Amino acid sequence: MIRSFEGQVPAIDASAWVDDTALVLGAVRLGADTSIWPMTVLRGDIHHIQVGARSNIQDGSVLHVTHDSRFVPGGHPLQIGDAVTVGHKVILHGCTIGDRCLIGMGSTVMDGAVIEAGAMLAAGSLVAPGKRLEGGYLWRGSPARRVRALTASEQDYLHYSAENYVRLKDRYSALE
Repeated sequence: MIRSFEGQVPAIDASAWVDDTALVLGAVRLGADTSIWPMTVLRGDIHHIQVGARSNIQDGSVLHVTHDSRFVPGGHPLQIGDAVTVGHKVILHGCTIGDRCLIGMGSTVMDGAVIEAGAMLAAGSLVAPGKRLEGGYLWRGSPARRVRALTASEQDYLHYSAENYVRLKDRYSALE
């Protein structure tokens, strides 16, 4: 479902795909070939959400933002780069995810956190508010800690995963 909120209408590239059971609300921008999978919520009601090209947000994930207040001057938008894979049941809240990242299933990334381009976050991890995760590494745990440098194969997988979801999105689009 695509819904406006207080005059803010989601901006969705013509090549993006949003499952009928997902909710995309308010100040949300979806880039080219992005896919939003079943039961996912992107709620841009109190700040904006940007999802880059060829990124995929998988089933049951919740994406939200932080409003401007005396506690958080300026608030925190949610910024997701290009070719990002966000696994099932992930919570992303007012954070920044760089290009070519993989966010493992069931992970939570909190307000003001930054995951740099080319990072991989293991399933079930928690990234604390304001934490910065360096790109090129596997991060795991609660709180997330750097485990090791990504192998060449893992770095290739980051690209493959995003492209695979573009192909899968195209298959679903063809059914409509």
